[in-house]
Amino acid sequence: MKDIVPDSKITSTAAIRMTLAINREEEAQLKAAFQAEEIKAAAADFGGEFISSVSKIIERCIVAAQREGVITSTHSEEGAIAGAAREAISQITSKAIGLNVGGKIGIARYNNHISVCLYFGIGLLHLNEIAIGIGHRAI
Repeated sequence: MKDIVPDSKITSTAAIRMTLAINREEEAQLKAAFQAEEIKAAAADFGGEFISSVSKIIERCIVAAQREGVITSTHSEEGAIAGAAREAISQITSKAIGLNVGGKIGIARYNNHISVCLYFGIGLLHLNEIAIGIGHRAI
């Protein structure tokens, strides 16, 4: 099946699935299943006021990807994660400016393709909007 599915779709699907995992146990199960298909994956949480959180979210993406072996500490791989994360954030910005956000990061890599998916809860008190942003880069 992978022979006819573009690598970018494989990584995007895996990143979205990591983002939507309910708990750490489900994340671990997904990572194991992805590993069997030669897909590397990682996940992390984030939260805070949107504007001040942007750089923290990008940093968390890079750290999570390095920690889980999705990328190495090379300039090009760190830049690919940062760029994909920035793209995902840009898709949410108009909804999130001035509000608090919290959510989850999902990262996946297959061959030279990397996708970052960000699941956002955006809001004030209990009045939340939900949004997902996704970015992709090829290394």
